[in-house]
Amino acid sequence: AARSSISVQLRKLAEISEKYDKGFGHFTTRQNLQLNWPELEQVPDILDELASVQMHAIQTSGNCIRNVTTDHLAGVAQDEIEDPRPYCEIIRQWSTLHPEFAFLPRKFKIAVNGAEQDRAAIQVHDIGLQIVKNENGEVGFSVLVGGGLGRTPILGKQIRGFLPKEDLLTYLEAILRIYNLHGRRDNKYKARIKILVKEMGIDTFRDLVEQEWNRIKDSSLKLTAEEIQRMQSYFVSRTLDDSAINDEQFQRQYRSNSEFAIWVDKNLVEHKNPSYKIVYLSLKAPDVPPGDVTSEQMRQIAELADQFNGGHIRSTHRQDLVFSDVKLSDCFELWQALKEINLATPNIGQVTDMICCPGLDYCALANATSIPIAKEINLLFDSIDDVHDLNNLTINISGCMNACGHHDVGHIGILGVDKKGEEWYQITLGGSASNDASLGTRLGPSFHRRDVVNAIDSILNVYVEERLAEEPFLDTFRRIGLEPFKKRAYEVNQAA
Repeated sequence: AARSSISVQLRKLAEISEKYDKGFGHFTTRQNLQLNWPELEQVPDILDELASVQMHAIQTSGNCIRNVTTDHLAGVAQDEIEDPRPYCEIIRQWSTLHPEFAFLPRKFKIAVNGAEQDRAAIQVHDIGLQIVKNENGEVGFSVLVGGGLGRTPILGKQIRGFLPKEDLLTYLEAILRIYNLHGRRDNKYKARIKILVKEMGIDTFRDLVEQEWNRIKDSSLKLTAEEIQRMQSYFVSRTLDDSAINDEQFQRQYRSNSEFAIWVDKNLVEHKNPSYKIVYLSLKAPDVPPGDVTSEQMRQIAELADQFNGGHIRSTHRQDLVFSDVKLSDCFELWQALKEINLATPNIGQVTDMICCPGLDYCALANATSIPIAKEINLLFDSIDDVHDLNNLTINISGCMNACGHHDVGHIGILGVDKKGEEWYQITLGGSASNDASLGTRLGPSFHRRDVVNAIDSILNVYVEERLAEEPFLDTFRRIGLEPFKKRAYEVNQAA
């Protein structure tokens, strides 16, 4: 199979991780790959090697517009309104090295979702864009502003219900200008746009944005239909083979191999084309830090992408990978190959599919470890059946209040805090980053390092006892409230 530019890029990352790091990389909640061990003087060489395969590290840090994120199923999801990727690329080109927004009050993150289900966490971004259709069937954007996690978690508020797509950049420019002018620069903890919107009020903020927008909406930033179509032409779906719609071989393999069937049920998603499946590669094997891949795995993923997925590879904001276009007839062979490299754990959307930041093991900002907590939670489950019994349940772990592990929007969130040099952990329940977005409610006082996993175990036990039939954790929590979980968690630890 021909190598695509993306599989070539992953091979280069494998090479860089061996040459300048310790032979592995970490996929983050920003859908990026992180290297944790390069020497400072080696960074220019790394950047040079990245540039050789059209990659860079521009605007991955600092008070600027960061990388634009979107739905990892964009272009292939059955519930898609319109493919968001062309708009992400339009925003990327506008925001990269933008001279006016190189020194904002604080960092700035934009996410775009094009499907009915929000898989891009748009309500917890500085700007969230949801593709919508108005009553005339025209495609545009619902614009949210002022969301974010970290020290002060806030859900974004709608600033405009329908923005015509040709006005995308002019409206973003207006929002950024108001933030740049009015955002606080005297206190970095109050410098994000969410604080400005909260203190100013969404109506006042909207008025300022609309005034600025009306001044610039017909400027050269206004998108033409031709420019939008040109960008869309770069994201046309691959030509797919329709010959295997009712693939009998796939059905036989599914019926005759229970292990394969479990993987299909948990890690595969329906594709727009019934001859294909969307396949998740779980980076959450029980014995591996969530999101980590070795250099050898990177090479093998690249080979498998070339063989089964046209060379394409995607990352998710939950730190897993996706092959977006796998033929039904190839699924069994792909599964066997993924098992060989420890990337076929059937746990997507399950309790062990945890989001986890690098924590104190790697990050200078962290107050506590994250990865060992994830590993110990994994040990609570004796078998894959135990894991599958806890379906539709997310656990998100952050080592500090910067919330790189998105703990505030985990169904169960764990936040590491430092108390006199010891590791303690706060637990929150009831968070969500999807359409029904909500911030978790703190369970109570923090737990010592030795007690936190017992507390999680007791919370899971309450859920199993109290749920109705196949009721997801979030529904159970919203029905019975915090108190039963709180009572059990603190009783268990007092008894211990």
